[in-house]
Order: sequence, then C-alpha cells, then structure tokens
Amino acid sequence: MPTKRKLTSGSIQYIIKRAGVLEKPLYLTYRADQESEGDEHAARIEALLDKGIIPTEVQSTESIYTISQLVRAYERDAHPSQKDRSAIGPIVREHGRTPLSAINVDWVDAWISSMKRIDKLAPASIRARVGALARCTDWGVRKKHLLLPDNPLRNLPDGYAQYTKTDETEAGVKRTDVERDRRLEPGEHEKILATIEAGVLPRKQRPLVIEHKQAVRALYLLAIESAMRLREMYTLTISQVSLAQRTVFLEKTKNGDKRQVPLSSVAVQVLTEYIDHERKIPPGHQQDLLFPWWDGNVDKLGEVSDSLSKLFHNPRSPGVFDVAGCKDLKFHDLRHEATSRLFERTQLSEAQIMKVTGHKSHRMMMRYANLRGSNLADKLW
Repeated sequence: MPTKRKLTSGSIQYIIKRAGVLEKPLYLTYRADQESEGDEHAARIEALLDKGIIPTEVQSTESIYTISQLVRAYERDAHPSQKDRSAIGPIVREHGRTPLSAINVDWVDAWISSMKRIDKLAPASIRARVGALARCTDWGVRKKHLLLPDNPLRNLPDGYAQYTKTDETEAGVKRTDVERDRRLEPGEHEKILATIEAGVLPRKQRPLVIEHKQAVRALYLLAIESAMRLREMYTLTISQVSLAQRTVFLEKTKNGDKRQVPLSSVAVQVLTEYIDHERKIPPGHQQDLLFPWWDGNVDKLGEVSDSLSKLFHNPRSPGVFDVAGCKDLKFHDLRHEATSRLFERTQLSEAQIMKVTGHKSHRMMMRYANLRGSNLADKLW
C-alpha cells in the first residue's frame, strides 16, 4: 500500500515505493477535494507495479546520449545475459563517453581495428563484444534512444574478426580462432551412456547422485543427433517439438534467428520415450518445458548453462565425460560431432546443413569439407 499523508497546504500526497521496479520513490500529489481520485490512481499504479510494469505516465524521461548511458539503461531494463554483461564491461570502460550519434560504419571499423592492433584480442573476443553492443543498440533503437536506420554492427562481412596481414603487422602478433575438433572416439559413446545409467559420479568427499538421470540421457542423445546448442535444448517447450513431423522449432537462437531442426529416427525414438514415460518437471517450474533444469527465469540462463556444462565435464570435480574416461571432451564438442555426422551420413548440401545447425559463416563449415573427400571422386567423369 502507498504511504498517504496530508501536507500543510492541505493537499494529499501519496508515496509509492517498489524495490527492483522503481529506481526511487514515486510522489503523487492531489488537492484535498481530489482525494478519492488520488486513491483510485494510486491503487491502479500499485496494481501495475505488482506485475513489474511501470506505467507510462510515471516513467522517467531519462536522457541518453552516450554508450555508457545506453548500457546502463539496457542492463537495468533489458536483463541481458551474463555473457553480454561481461563483454559490454570493457566497452563502457574504453568507449563509454562516445556519443551515440558517433556510431557509424567508420567508428565500428576503427573500433574493430583497435581491438586487433592495440588490444590484440582473439577473434572470438572481438565477436563477443561486437555482438553484445549490437544487441544493446538494437534495444536502444526499439526504445527510441537512438536512430540507426542501418545498424553498422549488424552489417559486418563474414570474417570481420579475423586478422588481416596489415592487422598482424600492426599488432605484432597473429590471433586466430581456436577451433576445437574433438569428436567421440570408438567406445566413448557406450561408456557415456553406461556412466549416466549408473547414476553416480565419484567425488572426493562423497559421490554425486545424478538428478533427473533420464533427462540427462535424453539431452546427451539429442545433442549428438541434432547439433543443437545446450541452451537451445534445455529451454525447449513441448509445443516446440513435433514428433509427427520429426522437427523441433527454435523460436530464438544464439544468432537471433528462428530455425527448424529435423530429427533423426534415433532422436524421435529418444524423445518419444522420454516425453511419454520419463519427463518430470519440478513444482514451480513452467510445466510445459521439455527438460527439468530451467524454471523459465531468463536471469538464470547463464547459471543453468554453467551447471549443465560442469555436470558433463568438470576439471575439479569429475563430470559424466570425465568418469567415462573421455579425456578433454566438453558438451559443446557434441555439436561438432553432430555436424560432422551430417556431412558423413547424409547427402545434404552445405547450405542445407547450415540451416539445420544454425551456422552463419561458410568459413566455419570449411573445416568439415574433408569429411566428404571420398564422395567427391564419385561425382567426376
């Protein structure tokens, strides 16, 4: 309930506070003869605030002119991922005072060059910072904090983060992407399934009992059969899965695009069994979720991703892959395994496989080209 008090002038003042929603208390003042109207207005605002909604008429008209001011509003109102927050931090420290009006093609090109030639960042770090600022400015455009008719952060060519010869000369070093090529070795798949089925991971102090064992098994098998990313899978809802059409529809992916993922017969069988007999969603979680680890709170995505990754591989406390004897195997390596299988076991074109996996760069797909070397000879006269 709002605090209501009578001022010496005879007016009625309402003081409304809401931690986590309002930055500072909201003061509403009405004449004495408008008290009933004030009661009604204050009650309406309270009802909206209870739902986390700030009424338009009481929103502060914040002036945003620089990158740091935009980022501050973005982090407060848009709840970006922890990964984006980490990537944006250095941008604010180095370019926070940059006016939003200065963000154009020339500024973006100069910024990327400085990250290579001065900061000597790895291509992956450059892409992370550019992507984070792109999402921040996209939000700023939607909120009308700035005008970017053709966002220069969204129209960069493939390979923009790679070092050119000039970049190497200026930086005095060549930074390249460290592309992992770890695949499942013979026998590892069976050992992983056996470890999951055993349901216990040895630890120094006491063994860890694997919670939701059948969900862990389904997640692992879906990963190597579909090439989906970890977050894409554990955030799935039942409505996104069509076993009849053998597809999974991803509404929002890492790249921001929608994607339809075809399911192999193995994936269909695994999901059918899991959904019909094994799926159990904890109380308090969204009951339409496919898997039990995420409760639907976007602020917990990073925490869930980290927890699941460590469940499979953890240098400090052995995960499923470690106990199975799969040296240096990480969960994300399963995406590489699945993509490799698409090249080896299907006749899908590279463009079709990119639609399945969600890869954006042809450069990323070149690493798989050798998997079909023997097939190329069959196409010659």
